[in-house]
Amino acid sequence: MTPWLHIVGIGEDGIAGLAPATRAVVEAAEVIIGGKRHHELVGDVAAERLAWPSPFDTLIDALTERRGQRVVVLATGDPLWYSVGARIGREIDPSEIVYHPQTGAFQLASSRMGWSMADLETLTVHGRPVEQMIAFIQPDVRLLILTTGADTPAQIAAFLTERGFGQSKMTVLANMGGADEARFDGVAEGWNHDVPPFNTLAVECIAATDAALMPRVPGLPDDMFEHDGTMTKQEVRAVTLAKLMPMRGALLWDVGTGCGSVAVEWMRAARYTRAIGIEPRADRRAMAAANALALGVPKLELVDGKVPEALTDLPAPDAIFIGGGFSRETFDAAWSALRPLGRLVANAVTLESEIEMIALHKEFGGDLVKIAINRASPVGPRTGWRPNMPVTQWSLIKR
Repeated sequence: MTPWLHIVGIGEDGIAGLAPATRAVVEAAEVIIGGKRHHELVGDVAAERLAWPSPFDTLIDALTERRGQRVVVLATGDPLWYSVGARIGREIDPSEIVYHPQTGAFQLASSRMGWSMADLETLTVHGRPVEQMIAFIQPDVRLLILTTGADTPAQIAAFLTERGFGQSKMTVLANMGGADEARFDGVAEGWNHDVPPFNTLAVECIAATDAALMPRVPGLPDDMFEHDGTMTKQEVRAVTLAKLMPMRGALLWDVGTGCGSVAVEWMRAARYTRAIGIEPRADRRAMAAANALALGVPKLELVDGKVPEALTDLPAPDAIFIGGGFSRETFDAAWSALRPLGRLVANAVTLESEIEMIALHKEFGGDLVKIAINRASPVGPRTGWRPNMPVTQWSLIKR
């Protein structure tokens, strides 16, 4: 099919900064869709002008209704990097679309900072929970962040300071490439700049000696979670996540999520992972929500319900962890919903659940292991080993 839809990236230098062929596309358009700022940047052209629709999800309908016309969608910078181009490309056949990228905010910011893009993390909190950036706070890491507005840098400065990264260097870059380009430098714990609402934030994370270390490798200390004592403990959690195998964009069902420690670490371990925690107790769901927010995965979804009934009508998962309420009925419901190559891991501390696991292991195979953890603790004036309850773990992959 002949392309009819052009998605054009535009910078602060407006139509003058477009390549000649791209400029010709914009000037010949019959319909141009974009934000107020985008329309101002292209200046005086003859096309019908349309603003972003509300709600935004109706954009695809607005575009397909104009199939056959010469339609241009304006985006900032590179339309396929944290921008509207990817959203449109998932709904409209790529053969109908021509993308016209412009130098984006990340490229501009890295050049202003003198940072190699291969050696930093790029992320966006634009229109998304700002807490998402918390998962990336680590010593000596450089971050480029597309922000939500003028208040976002101060929010991020607070996150850094609270976690012992108050000396981190912060730079806000605004209107890059335009006549009004501006730069604001400071450190997190003393950040007090008033900045323009459309900005990109560069952060060089610098840790104090007492900073909270929160690697994305699973196995965070138990005391980083709000919990009531009933949780998958640190070492067992690390083994559990290794068997669940977090992968980019994958969905986990955390059955009996409790304080959410496994779901939270799953979501921290790989980009764009998702998790649904199923938990019948409201107090534990509240703890899971608080932990998700504090540890940088605010999109954790929590479901009130008992298994196996609560598993009905949930989206098919790539992995399932059963940390509570294990039974043959729960396994059957979970296993039937699990996608091919999905991983199922179940942990148990009671003899009754272990007996169920042994029987299912004989029927379905997989790995059955006993995990025993001992911690050194005082015994009078000396030190001895104090055992945790052993955990029986059954794991298998759906082939």
